[in-house]
Amino acid sequence: MSGINPLSELEAETRNTNVADATSVLAGLTTHPRRAKRRRSGGFNVSGRFWVAAALVGFVILMAFIGPLVYPFGAGEKVGGLYDNPSATHLLGTDNFGHDVISVLMTGARNSLYNGLVAGLVATAIGVAIGVLAGYVGGWLEELLMGITNVVLAVPAIVVLILISISLQNTSVGFLKGIMGLALVIGFTSWPWTARAVRAQASSVATREHIDIAKLSGARTPGILWRDVLPYLASYIVMAFVLQVAGAILAEASLSMLGLGPSDVVSLGVQLHWAIAFQAVGSGAWWAFLPPTIILTLVSFGLLLLQSSLDELFNPRLRRGKRKAMKAAAERRAAAAAQLQTQPAGLAAGAEEVLA
Repeated sequence: MSGINPLSELEAETRNTNVADATSVLAGLTTHPRRAKRRRSGGFNVSGRFWVAAALVGFVILMAFIGPLVYPFGAGEKVGGLYDNPSATHLLGTDNFGHDVISVLMTGARNSLYNGLVAGLVATAIGVAIGVLAGYVGGWLEELLMGITNVVLAVPAIVVLILISISLQNTSVGFLKGIMGLALVIGFTSWPWTARAVRAQASSVATREHIDIAKLSGARTPGILWRDVLPYLASYIVMAFVLQVAGAILAEASLSMLGLGPSDVVSLGVQLHWAIAFQAVGSGAWWAFLPPTIILTLVSFGLLLLQSSLDELFNPRLRRGKRKAMKAAAERRAAAAAQLQTQPAGLAAGAEEVLA
């Protein structure tokens, strides 16, 4: 005899089988099909609002940058008279200068997007730099930077934009008279709220353990800010940039519609300005003012919708259906417990061992 007890081997085999059965029961009842599919797809989960926003913004971008390359008429080409009616050749008629409205619309959308991107980059860069320094360093530097920010916030931005826009029209610097100069002005006056928000986020990150470890390892402040602070703020910076772009496009449209924008550049706001100046509304020429209004609405709404959908993407707690999914998970756990209670004692024991 080898000294091996057959009963002990049988008990061990039965015990392993019970544990395996219990594991399979728990796995089958607690794993949701959608969750398993999401894990196989890499965990990228976006809502339907993201795709709607991407479609709206993508449509405007394609129209602005690809449309002028394939459209037969140019923005400065005179093809008709004052407010010619839409026809088969010119689907949206002509504007006050006799230019094709679609060609002017595509060029204006491109310049408005340029303005939004430049102003958004400038405002986000200034706001992030001030907010990160104030939130991480703290002390007198934080009080100084936040004091400057509060002073800038107290001054009405629209007044500053109007005054600087008027002065830029008389400047001798060429590029400041165009859309670039207006974008820089909007960017330099739109950063305070980003700085305040980033400062709050940076203050929270500065108290985490990995920052203390980086300091103990001898890392300098610029390296800590670049490698250990900014990566944790990346998602918020992206959302702030999207909001800045939307705000800059609307600010340019408002100034240009009032006649305070660059006069030698076509934009959505300039198109609305000329439509108002030449009585397009009173004469019933809807094709002169309605298309730029629709494009402005689409791009601003699309960017705001994109920002909210990115917030859901970066913050799982805000995803739609979260409470419903938690309730369904609780129901599956209750069903698993009920099924285990109806199983043989050996399977229940195996389940207890798995859960332990």
